[in-house]
Amino acid sequence: MKVPARYDLAGTMRGLALVGGDPTLAVGARTSWFATRTPDGPGSIRFDLAGDELTWQAYGPGADWLLERADAIAGLRDDLTGFAELARAHPLVHRLAREHAGLRMATTGRVFHHMVPAILGQKVSGKEAAHGYVRILRKFSEPAPGPCAGLFLPPEPEVIAATPYWAFHPLGVEQKRADTLRRAAAQAAALERCADAVSCTARMVSIAGIGPWTAAEVTRAAYGDADVVSVGDYNIKNTVAFALTGAARGTDEHMLELLAPFAPHRGRVCGLLARAGIGAPRFGHRMTIRSFARF
Repeated sequence: MKVPARYDLAGTMRGLALVGGDPTLAVGARTSWFATRTPDGPGSIRFDLAGDELTWQAYGPGADWLLERADAIAGLRDDLTGFAELARAHPLVHRLAREHAGLRMATTGRVFHHMVPAILGQKVSGKEAAHGYVRILRKFSEPAPGPCAGLFLPPEPEVIAATPYWAFHPLGVEQKRADTLRRAAAQAAALERCADAVSCTARMVSIAGIGPWTAAEVTRAAYGDADVVSVGDYNIKNTVAFALTGAARGTDEHMLELLAPFAPHRGRVCGLLARAGIGAPRFGHRMTIRSFARF
């Protein structure tokens, strides 16, 4: 398939990683992999970019399902209508929109896949979330089909739902997040049937322990929602305030005011800031990585 000018395969696929070093992804500028559990079974898909052509090949029982949605997973169904005009509302956003014109919002169509890292990322450092995610995949999942070494599938929701909370402690996950993960796993089948991001968000936030931040993280990856903003995030509100006003700190309310002119592409703006490596100045102590291995 022919891709847009300056299409950014690596940046697009990295947008699916809700924690650093996500083992369900292997991302490179010219070749990237994604593995998941489809309604037809486990599968992985490889994307190869050569010039302005993107090709793909899938493996495993879920291969056909992945092939039908390959262009969406690669962000090629992303609708940027109107964004170029909206980006002119701020000189930095305008510049980033041009510099990263090849960045797209990927859509996987898999909800529980992204709920696992999103829940593990609640109120903890990025390193702690990543460590817990990797350990959970190694214990409760298996390598993905296909020839990509080190690529793992997300866990099966039935396995997570049936596991007692204390079994997550040696993996670095305390009871609160473990119970939230187990409740989400029990609702996974219903969540996967949701027709759109709005209905999925409503169902997700009805689960105890899941709020707007977790729902936003999930719908961005599962549905390619370009407008969703992760309200409640420790860093994003400060990043937006710093990037758009120069203030070192912001609030969620101020962040939403600053992003309002860019609707329905508010989340896309946040993605551009992240892709450009923009962050607010850091003050004070960083969050520490806790250990629950002996609990």
